[in-house]
Amino acid sequence: MVTITEAAAEKIKGLLSEQGNEGHGLRMGVMGGGCSGFQYKLDFEESAGDMDHVFEIDGVKIFIDMKSSLYLNGVILDYHDGLMGAGFKIENPNARTTCGCGESFSA
Repeated sequence: MVTITEAAAEKIKGLLSEQGNEGHGLRMGVMGGGCSGFQYKLDFEESAGDMDHVFEIDGVKIFIDMKSSLYLNGVILDYHDGLMGAGFKIENPNARTTCGCGESFSA
């Protein structure tokens, strides 16, 4: 359903460790808003909800609610750290258009 690169997995595990939240997972979601109609949401949570899709990639637990899973199927989550900045990047094959910052899309 979702792919997480090795760089993204390492960054997520590092952030969880820094915050003392080992054992938590990454919540990936989609919500209305942003300049293109939908925007991505990433957050850490202790456990999954009753209706979540739950899976583990490279030692990282991923939680995705059923509605968001419609928009996140096939997504690749990556992490880049370079001279021009650092951050997570989402590549979404379901997006028809994206905004310039890459944080919102339309489906």
